Amino acid sequence: MATPLWQPGPQQQHSQLASFWQQARDNSGRSLPDYSALHRWSTEDPQAFWQQVWDFCGIQGEPGATVLDRQPSFQDTRWFPEGRLNYAENLLQRDDHHPALVSVLEDGRREVISYAQLRVAAGQVAAQLKAAGIQPGDRVAGYMPNRIETVIAALGATWIGAVWSSCSPDFGVSGVLDRFGQIEPRVLVACDGYHYNGKWIDLEPRISELHASLNPELLIVVPGKGDSSRVQKALIWQAWLEAAGPAPAFVALPFNHPLFILYSSGTTGQPKCIVHGAGGTLLQQTKELQLHGDVRKDDTLFYFTTCGWMMWNWLICGLHTGATLVLYDGNPGYPDTARLFDLIDAEGITHFGTSAKFIQAVEKSGLKPADSHNLASLRVLFSTGSPLLHESYDFLYQQVKEDLLVSSISGGTDIISCFALGNPLVPVFRGELQCLGLGMDVDVFDDQGAPVATGKGELVCRQPFPSCPVKFWNDPDGNRFHNAYFSRFDGIWAHGDYAERVAHEHHDGLIIHGRSDAVLNPGGVRIGTAEIYRQVETLQEIREAIVVGQEWQGDVRVVLFVVLADSESLTDDLQARIRKAIRHGASPRHVPAVITTVPEIPRTVSGKIVELAVREVIHGREVTNRNALANPDALSHFANRSELGD
Repeated sequence: MATPLWQPGPQQQHSQLASFWQQARDNSGRSLPDYSALHRWSTEDPQAFWQQVWDFCGIQGEPGATVLDRQPSFQDTRWFPEGRLNYAENLLQRDDHHPALVSVLEDGRREVISYAQLRVAAGQVAAQLKAAGIQPGDRVAGYMPNRIETVIAALGATWIGAVWSSCSPDFGVSGVLDRFGQIEPRVLVACDGYHYNGKWIDLEPRISELHASLNPELLIVVPGKGDSSRVQKALIWQAWLEAAGPAPAFVALPFNHPLFILYSSGTTGQPKCIVHGAGGTLLQQTKELQLHGDVRKDDTLFYFTTCGWMMWNWLICGLHTGATLVLYDGNPGYPDTARLFDLIDAEGITHFGTSAKFIQAVEKSGLKPADSHNLASLRVLFSTGSPLLHESYDFLYQQVKEDLLVSSISGGTDIISCFALGNPLVPVFRGELQCLGLGMDVDVFDDQGAPVATGKGELVCRQPFPSCPVKFWNDPDGNRFHNAYFSRFDGIWAHGDYAERVAHEHHDGLIIHGRSDAVLNPGGVRIGTAEIYRQVETLQEIREAIVVGQEWQGDVRVVLFVVLADSESLTDDLQARIRKAIRHGASPRHVPAVITTVPEIPRTVSGKIVELAVREVIHGREVTNRNALANPDALSHFANRSELGD
């Protein structure tokens, strides 16, 4: 029997989830004795569950008489078909002098804006957009760092029903055009520079190229420093705001009205433009923040993210809770890995979000935040982006904080939310996501579409959920949408993760073993890549690694590429220790046939390693969309490797 790393205490019995749970007992007439029972009720009676979420979480708007309009197909099912609401109005319900946003930039600049000030500024954007003739459904795009102005622009756009879409400035011009070029924004909001890794990055040439190619009707530039910009034919942000007339009324729109356009990574072709609706996004994310994360109005929420990652959209929904959000823009490891822990203490952060890779980097740097920092305010740590290693759980509880709810969460851009995440009322077990999300009928299927009671398989969702995308942009017959999620199992959402349910007495946990399309298959046995990374990346000599399957003599063999720490070399002894660690920690089938070095690993701009692209390169096949990568030149390190020849 596994020993929990963390157990809920008396204070968790006063969590928002505890209150919601009691309300569910009262409303349903069921005893709901444990989380498994609560989750089962939430999927068996989705009408009652989601109506209760609407009411409990304080959604402002009219839900209408019908919660769920089931249709023959998963994707055609409609939630709250008579409902009307406005996303910005919901995020701006709090209207006082409490800090709404704290912006900290890498160069040390800090700015605070209250909820009252945020409402005024977003209203100015809404007034100016409306005066320019922007209508509900028109696209407003942001090429922006993670700053206060980005949030203001998004809220102003959604105030009048426009659709917001953003890319972070670490995208090059081609990568931005691959995305914004498809959605044809009428307005472009851009920042002309930012600091990263101690350097000033001038964006003026890129903005000029984007302006010429996209030809938006309005170009508004936020000066990265100072109050002026060299960008031609642009309106300057502050002057544009100050010229605004009175704020218009919030536009109440249908539940499924398009809110955000997000993008797939685009590593295997042109990025998919994923359209998310206002109601589903708001309802799902506020459920996760309030019930699963227990974020309250006096809390301070932080997530390290860029504006090109869905976690930015998830973070700003924290405004609906009335909490203070901390925005950070820059390199999280500059000047050292203590930077974000300094931020926790300086800003009194209660809920801290980061990536699993950042936690590994902190551990390998030798930092022990429990010794170097106070961290008294910190209650919850969110991790996502890739599976959190078992050993990273040990590090967090031993070297960061003992009394800490570690919430490894998993979902993605496709659902702008989570399938599995944290829970203040169940234990934390090493290597596991705590629980399945309420209202999400998550399971693990084998290749024939049957549930897997024990063992690994495809992560699926069997029933519709409110944050299912509205559509893909430029997909009039819905074929691309259907093929992305429903071609594997008829009428069942297949998410593309290789996963395993873990049964406990009162709830089920979940382990993510990697992406399904990156699963290795030596000798016909499926192996998740996360199981190999877990063993390899704990070795001090290894900075990071990527593993792929190579077609070899009618089978598949496992090939491991490693980036070595400074001053290390891939000796026979180190190779033997790598193989031993994998054999003992995973299985003999996981042991790579080839281990070799590369100077860097290719990643998407959101920091995810690209196993599929590397697999294509080692087989001599073309990678069709290198613009999706933050460091596309890294692919050259994997081409024509003599170690992989016949």
